[in-house]
Amino acid sequence: MLGNTYHLLHRPGVEVVKLAGGLARFMGWNGPTLTDSGGFQVFSLSSTRKVDEEGVTFRSVYDGALVKLTPESVFDIQRDIGADIIYGLDECPPYPASHSEVARAVALTTRWAQRFIAQSRNSSIDDAERQAVFLIVQGGVFDDLRQISIDEISALEPDGIGIGGVSVGEPRPDLYRIAALCCSGLPPQWPRHLMGVGTPQDLLECITCGVDMFDCVIPTRNGRNGQAFTSEGIVNLRLAERRLERKPLDARCRCYTCATFTRSYLHHLITSGEFLGLRLISLHNIYYYQSLMSAARSAIVAGKFKSWRQEVENGWRDVRKID
Repeated sequence: MLGNTYHLLHRPGVEVVKLAGGLARFMGWNGPTLTDSGGFQVFSLSSTRKVDEEGVTFRSVYDGALVKLTPESVFDIQRDIGADIIYGLDECPPYPASHSEVARAVALTTRWAQRFIAQSRNSSIDDAERQAVFLIVQGGVFDDLRQISIDEISALEPDGIGIGGVSVGEPRPDLYRIAALCCSGLPPQWPRHLMGVGTPQDLLECITCGVDMFDCVIPTRNGRNGQAFTSEGIVNLRLAERRLERKPLDARCRCYTCATFTRSYLHHLITSGEFLGLRLISLHNIYYYQSLMSAARSAIVAGKFKSWRQEVENGWRDVRKID
């Protein structure tokens, strides 16, 4: 479960999460947790932010107050939040950006990563409470800058690697090319997390490249718009033709939504503006994504990933089944 460091800092506040025993206990989540660096806010809040050597300063989306994040403060915040995996602060340049602009961001990200690692290693933390430190490689769509970032970040010997600076507007072929380049250049012992990606198709393509972990808002964002991902492709619950469909959202799915409700009922909830519909479709989408990743792991272990992927994609490509 990924928590957003920037948002948790404001609501409910770091102290609340810390007093609850950390992020997992606060949420009642019996599983691993990860918090991001806050670096994406450097990208997404570009109209209000100022980046310098010390860190990044921007206006809070909550109350307009100035917020300053440094590599050291980002470590301390995530330390108190208590996630199992924590991320160093980085600068995520937009797309398109010039080679010189991205080169500057790569160099700054490396210097920030050095400070984040130093803060981590200088902290008095028992082994039982130690968090896994992940660092982010940048470089935009430029192969040479990606390789520089890979080399510099790898030299710091983190516990895992985030592939950042993608899913920021670049064409899909560039996303896949960069994912493949990074995975081929990174040491094999570290997990690779492709940040902010993506659709089911993106997941399968990037697993093929060598990516291990993903995070993305698509399952819930699209669910809130009435769009479901299924073994037969994308199903739009807003379409009038769903009104009389008595079948489940996905006959192959075992989630609560598919086991309990029909497409007709989900269409009614969506078109009536009932929040329950948005929640049920989002629940299904998350279940579908998790099931897809679980099946991918099993196929890799069995040495059948290529044929399994082809079978999955053939199901999506049946144009009679896709809206």
